[in-house]
Amino acid sequence: MLLRFTKMHGLGNDFVVIDRLSQHVRLTKGLVKRLADRRFGIGFDQLLVVDHPHDPDVDFRYSIYNSDGSEVAQCGNGARCFARYVTDKRLTGRNPIRVETNAGLLELQIRKDQQVRVNMGVPELEPQRVPFLAPQRALTYTLEAGGRQFELSAVSLGNPHAVIVVDDCANTPVIELGQHIGAHADFPQGVNVGFMQVLNRDNFELRVFERGAGETLACGSGACAAMVAGNTRGLLANKANAHMKGGLLQLEWRGEGEPVFMTGPATTVYEGHIRI
Repeated sequence: MLLRFTKMHGLGNDFVVIDRLSQHVRLTKGLVKRLADRRFGIGFDQLLVVDHPHDPDVDFRYSIYNSDGSEVAQCGNGARCFARYVTDKRLTGRNPIRVETNAGLLELQIRKDQQVRVNMGVPELEPQRVPFLAPQRALTYTLEAGGRQFELSAVSLGNPHAVIVVDDCANTPVIELGQHIGAHADFPQGVNVGFMQVLNRDNFELRVFERGAGETLACGSGACAAMVAGNTRGLLANKANAHMKGGLLQLEWRGEGEPVFMTGPATTVYEGHIRI
């Protein structure tokens, strides 16, 4: 069959979006990996799937697959592309748009300047709900990996994040350290590893090693996790900008028990079809 798709990106974090409202396809792990191959397939960091919701009061269901075929619950850059896709394809006239994910409900709003604002939900800081194996909640935790010790914050936004403050983001060996920390036994479901350099209370640089995808040019949920980690440690204000290789995200968080809001662009690259 010919599978229709749209290639998109959010700050260089690239996606393929498949509309499963109008075409039927069974996504196996092998098929996702084949589509993700940048030489023999289409190529992407994550695959986004538009489905009918289970809840009739919600507009869509949103599924996310990493390039290695694993399914994940949350992707902030993908959420912005999802909002842009269903709006541009006239699948909805609503704004904001309510979307089901495996992490819960998302609310997506396209602003007049075409930036997309996403309510990413309330971050989870209790270690057992990240999940992270720690005897009790703490501001930071010490983890030994790859023969080194790291001080990190553990945060979940529907997917687990470890956030480490570094002095020089550009020269941090993100891939090497990300592989060691991401596979650590204290994170039983694996973890996305963020390396944050605080520039001032309103700005930080960030690189993220994503489980199942490796280092990406930008990570929306990783930026939100870094915002939460930086704010709880007194390093960041309630509004801050995340500077990543792919560009800038604006973040807002009022404190514990409140949702994190993320605002940034979403871009369509091209439409296509592939025989599967």
